Amino acid sequence: MTSAAPTTRARALRPRSAIPGFGLTLGFTLLYLSLIVLIPLAGVFLKSASLGWEGIWHVVSSPRVVAALKLSFGAALIGAGINAVFGTLVAWVFVRYQFPGKRFFDAAIDLPFALPTAVAGIALTALYAPNGWIGQYLEPLGIKVAYSPLGVIVACTFISLPFVVRTVQPVLEEAEKELEEAAASLGANRWQTITRVILPTVLPALITGFTLAFARAVGEYGSIIFIAGNLPMVSEIAPLLIIIKLEEFDYAGATAVAAAMLVLSFLLLLVINGLQIWTRSRRNRK
Repeated sequence: MTSAAPTTRARALRPRSAIPGFGLTLGFTLLYLSLIVLIPLAGVFLKSASLGWEGIWHVVSSPRVVAALKLSFGAALIGAGINAVFGTLVAWVFVRYQFPGKRFFDAAIDLPFALPTAVAGIALTALYAPNGWIGQYLEPLGIKVAYSPLGVIVACTFISLPFVVRTVQPVLEEAEKELEEAAASLGANRWQTITRVILPTVLPALITGFTLAFARAVGEYGSIIFIAGNLPMVSEIAPLLIIIKLEEFDYAGATAVAAAMLVLSFLLLLVINGLQIWTRSRRNRK
């Protein structure tokens, strides 16, 4: 009886968790993430480790793999950057203006979400091929979109646009117009209002949208292979190279390329998230 009393008193004094069933939900969350994310990723690294460090470096550093990685990450960054600018403009128009067909165009922004990637690739190829609706006018100007790295950028831009628009749009809707009116009444011109009032408000959401757009585009496969042309060292993306190695039964080589993509993606996302945290902390200090 005497030994049980201190234990009961300690339990009574122990602070209760604000979330009921936190231990159970945490365990379920870790189990779910392990089955869906952690274990498959660990399998990729373990399979590639069978090559050894020299074997992994030999695969990853080959000119064909390096060219494919440069194209995949470069096109994804360029596409996300384009959408960071024009996606913000699209969100601004949807929030601040009324025009005929607004609901139709607003719904069309989500089309890359629902459209099968293969259908998107075929549609883009039909538009930008040398004999396509748009490509036939670009070809005489010396602009080749389809079957070139430019086509990869176009596909990455197409599929990642909704991530920026849907991330920035709610922030613009909640932004106080009174701040813009106050800035105008104090003598600020339109450019000063955008850079000092509007942009700091939407910047965290814009960085988030850029991150999501980049993450979506860097691993895209279906909508790119049709318009890219898949020429080695020219327009061949890293996901296609992984598929080729799998078809050749080079599983260790495929996982080595996949591991390289994972590491590079993690590093870039870490830098972007660090930039986002820095902008938020700077904004809070102000």
